[in-house]
Amino acid sequence: MIKKILISQPKPQTERNPYADMAAKYGVEFDFCQLIHIEGLTAREFRMQHINPLDYTAVILNSRLGIEHYFRLCEEMRLNVPDSMHYYCISETVGNYLQKYIQYRKRKVFFSEHNRFEDLLPAMFRRPQEKYLMVLSDIHTDDQINMFAEHNITVQPAIMYRTVSSKWEEQKPFDYDMIALFTPSGVKSIQENFPNWQQGKTLIAAFGAGTVQALEEAGYRVDIRVPNEKHQSIISAINDYLEHQTEE
Repeated sequence: MIKKILISQPKPQTERNPYADMAAKYGVEFDFCQLIHIEGLTAREFRMQHINPLDYTAVILNSRLGIEHYFRLCEEMRLNVPDSMHYYCISETVGNYLQKYIQYRKRKVFFSEHNRFEDLLPAMFRRPQEKYLMVLSDIHTDDQINMFAEHNITVQPAIMYRTVSSKWEEQKPFDYDMIALFTPSGVKSIQENFPNWQQGKTLIAAFGAGTVQALEEAGYRVDIRVPNEKHQSIISAINDYLEHQTEE
């Protein structure tokens, strides 16, 4: 019987949310705890990549975090980002966030309307002399770099921040009937915080193929895999499981 569930994400900011609805409906307790957090590389660590951000005429950004750490590192290294720098963003939301750091001009900020870097290719083709730097986390795939390469666009990846495991509170028990994990980093955090933990009857819900792979490689059993044909979210899958549990 599932009574206590760990959701490895921040607690919803409003009292009215799907988790609260499930808690009231099925009599379960949800505990929200981020198992990971983001740390920026220091200027010294970044210099080990032998990259000078000012050698590039454009920056490719896939998140607001990327923007924050790009400008933070430039400031720490006492680099003045020129007004002529171009910015290619995964979305309008990310592009708008640049206003916190630069005087926003449409002629130097480009963004995808469909959250796809492929949509930026026409703008890139119009600027064949552009030199691109792409801000990344230590955990990433090379899919986008390879996509640009297929179109003869050379992009220099630059690791500017990393995902690290958060330390579990010593006095807080790790006694859940179900654990919902959303990233491979969350799996790593459990291994580091609880190296002797045995899954036993604890159910694990995993979002994404990468998370499933990390769990299986770590020797854990994956009981709920999302997305699937029936459920596109962890919330939907957990609700379905609890509903069937009530019927039994």
